[in-house]
Amino acid sequence: MFDCYAGKILHVDLSNGEIWSVPLSENWVRNYIGGEGFGAIYLAESLAKGIDGLSAENKLLFACGPLTDTKAPCCGRTVVMFKSPLTGTIGASNVGGAWAPQLKRAGFDMLVVHGQTPNPTYLSINNDEITLHSAEKIWGKTTKETTEIIRQELGNPEAEIACIGEAGEKLVRFATIMVGNEHAAGRGGGGAVMGAKKLKAIAVYGTKARTQIHNNDQFNNAVKKAIQELHNEAFIREELMKYGTPSFFDAMNSLGLVPAYNWQRTTTNFNDSLGHKAYHEKLEVKQDRCYNCPIGCVRLTRIPKGKYEGRSGSGPEYETLAAFGQKLGNKDLYSITAANYIANDLGLDIISAGQVIATAMEWYEKGIIDQNKTDGLVLSWGNSDAIVEIVERIARRQGDFATLLGEGSLRAAQSIGGDAEKYVMHVKGQEMAADGVRSSKGEALSHMLSPRGADHLRPYGATVDAFGYLEEELGVTERVDPFSEENKDWFKPFEELSMAANLLGVCLFASITLAIKGRTWAELFSSGSGRKYSYIDLFKASERVINIERLFNIREGFSKKDDYLPQRFSTEPAPDEPGKGQVVDQGRLLELAYKIKGWDSQGVPTKEKLSELYLTEIGKKLLG
Repeated sequence: MFDCYAGKILHVDLSNGEIWSVPLSENWVRNYIGGEGFGAIYLAESLAKGIDGLSAENKLLFACGPLTDTKAPCCGRTVVMFKSPLTGTIGASNVGGAWAPQLKRAGFDMLVVHGQTPNPTYLSINNDEITLHSAEKIWGKTTKETTEIIRQELGNPEAEIACIGEAGEKLVRFATIMVGNEHAAGRGGGGAVMGAKKLKAIAVYGTKARTQIHNNDQFNNAVKKAIQELHNEAFIREELMKYGTPSFFDAMNSLGLVPAYNWQRTTTNFNDSLGHKAYHEKLEVKQDRCYNCPIGCVRLTRIPKGKYEGRSGSGPEYETLAAFGQKLGNKDLYSITAANYIANDLGLDIISAGQVIATAMEWYEKGIIDQNKTDGLVLSWGNSDAIVEIVERIARRQGDFATLLGEGSLRAAQSIGGDAEKYVMHVKGQEMAADGVRSSKGEALSHMLSPRGADHLRPYGATVDAFGYLEEELGVTERVDPFSEENKDWFKPFEELSMAANLLGVCLFASITLAIKGRTWAELFSSGSGRKYSYIDLFKASERVINIERLFNIREGFSKKDDYLPQRFSTEPAPDEPGKGQVVDQGRLLELAYKIKGWDSQGVPTKEKLSELYLTEIGKKLLG
């Protein structure tokens, strides 16, 4: 038993019903810390090369961090990992709520789901009582209905439920896993992995003692420091706490960071329709929060009038406002909100769904497809009725065109042929989020190098170069030019700070704003676990995990050519201010980034780097 950890990994094999647990290893705790670190090393060591993401050989992992279920702020995150059926890369998603704290109180740091079952099943974990149940009656139900039915069936309204909707059941490659009706483990298609396993849901409830802290006085002091750092950060205090993630929209649009019309434009005048002021005036809004979160960025909403009057649910978040809004030329907040509810109920990743539709709309604009191909839908920019309809069709795989889009935009383009692939905005097969790359070269690099494909959060590079944040821990002591490919040394420690949040089990919003410092996270981990970690040590563990994920992808056939953004960003200058005329010099960005990371000119970690990180053996295993 380690302080700050439950001390066990739970395994469930759906193929034969076998259930067992193994003790947590000292090596894992020392080198990988927890959360995504545990998931990355497990997948690297256990998955055979080249398996299909929808096969029984894939694993589905749910991991906690050492700060999960403690007094540390923002400690309710669950890391979900798998081989992605969308991209073929390592899959890593992250979800809020209170699911991971319950798993840890049940006595487990990670759950590993093996195999497939022939019939719909759900898993319940109640401390040491682990049971597989028939899910025949709830197969086809929405995520909200599933949550309510399972709680009633178990007689436990406090059980936390992670489940899939129809999108996962029907193997939409960007299906999500929903937690508590409000939170999505969205990226990479974890819901499809769960659907392929015929696993409808996982219910978890724990009543064991709260996580053991090594030095309570020191830990409590570090908690106070972390909370104060959150309140000291102006954007968190004045925007995120008050308005939730919709507060991002106005600021980002003014900096040319919200893509429009499938990335053809870099800003619009949509603030009056989609900004946080309009959001809170047009919708009925209540604040909600994840486990032990001082920020409370979640918004529960209801549509008060119009075609969708009376519908309610969680969100939309910033990414939804962009994905179903500005990316599609859609100013209608009520249709965006309705599409958001449908995606959550049916378990569809909103970021990928919005980008898939944006791509289809540009195909429609360019004449690559027409109504005969779209099963009658008019996919013109801003057609709000068509947007709501196509979201539901994709999730339910209704019609040939929606079924095709459910394969992801890259596969769909390859099937259509001609110039279709030119308009697919992806990296490594994953659709790009709504975070501009021509007006923030740091954000361009984030999308290019993330191991899970196009990614805006690892790190959120725009924080430093577009928003102008300074941070001594990252080596950023003066304003960075957002339009320059040069001077990106800060990218590596910022990436490591972001990964540290995923190792510890805490929310990235506390780190992407540079509110809680690396030193403070290290103090929390050190006082909680009794292990002396500086923030440099913490960043080194993060670097180790980042390199493991890179090695995994190289083994699966990914190389330098897969680190590039679509050519649009290098050949089509940004048409709007700020950043008008900007393109991305991708070759220069990669050259600098590889050097900073200790990778060779082809993006492969050098032998010296692997030795430095104690990864020589895993490197040999993955690279041969």
